[in-house]
Amino acid sequence: MLTLGEVHTGLLQNSTSLSLDRTADLLDLLVGQRVRRSERPIAYAVSPDEMTGVDCRLPTASGRANRGVGTVVSHAAVTGGHVLQGSTYTRVDRAPSNRRLAWSHYLSRPGQVETIGKVDARDVCQGFLGPAPQSQTLNLGAISARVVDGVQRSPLLDRRPPFRTRRTKLRWSVLPAPDETAEPRGTFRVESDTLRTLELTAPAGDVQAIVELCEDLALHDWLLTTLLSLMEASLTGTGTRAQKVHRLRPAIDCLLHLWMPAARLDESVLSVWQALERRPGFTRQWQSSVDRIRDQVTLSTIALLEAPVR
Repeated sequence: MLTLGEVHTGLLQNSTSLSLDRTADLLDLLVGQRVRRSERPIAYAVSPDEMTGVDCRLPTASGRANRGVGTVVSHAAVTGGHVLQGSTYTRVDRAPSNRRLAWSHYLSRPGQVETIGKVDARDVCQGFLGPAPQSQTLNLGAISARVVDGVQRSPLLDRRPPFRTRRTKLRWSVLPAPDETAEPRGTFRVESDTLRTLELTAPAGDVQAIVELCEDLALHDWLLTTLLSLMEASLTGTGTRAQKVHRLRPAIDCLLHLWMPAARLDESVLSVWQALERRPGFTRQWQSSVDRIRDQVTLSTIALLEAPVR
């Protein structure tokens, strides 16, 4: 069974961090459904899952026309009161029949798209991970974007973010591993300034653990990308050292305390994060950037203390 997903990550459009209670109100998107929330190791809340029916072609690298019918799962999540994510995923499997069935059949299988006819899972995987969604094919990114936009339009937000930044997208796929005892393995790629892809091979098991892994990776990739962008704009611009440090204040206030990779993940998927920590080394680059910011703050403070009193 092939699993496909896409996570969009961006800054919540609010001037201050939301409390966990306000975050829960923001994500209360479905009547009668509970918002899941936790306070440790960091404030986190996720909206109820929403199902969307699809009946469309599947993306393929070969261009072969494959039809899929079923439902995809999407939800929104907020971390630390500042970072918003829209996540969508589905499992793709062969249908028991070579004809389209009634919607009641597909609704009884939430988060699963059934293919009509024979499908090459690797061909679909490569097509889905391509740089741009193929026309008239399954587009999970559009659903994730819709989820994010819906939350950002909430009247609970003042739409005055502390800084401007772009969203990032993580498009991911999971192919079944031939050995059910093998650890998950993945290949992470930076495709553009805003698009990343993750191709995983993992035993058939807990889909939720894989989804949480991808959302955690998307969150920390966005944090690192945004911090580097703020540093480049602040430290390479004109002005005194004090002015440059002042431009870094949003990063200090909003981002630095959010770095906690793999803090909520199941042990079954930790091997993927451990591989990413070895190469390219997410935490090493993050720590190096944080140290540089702190050095700038220290030097600015020393300069103020040494300034002559008038």
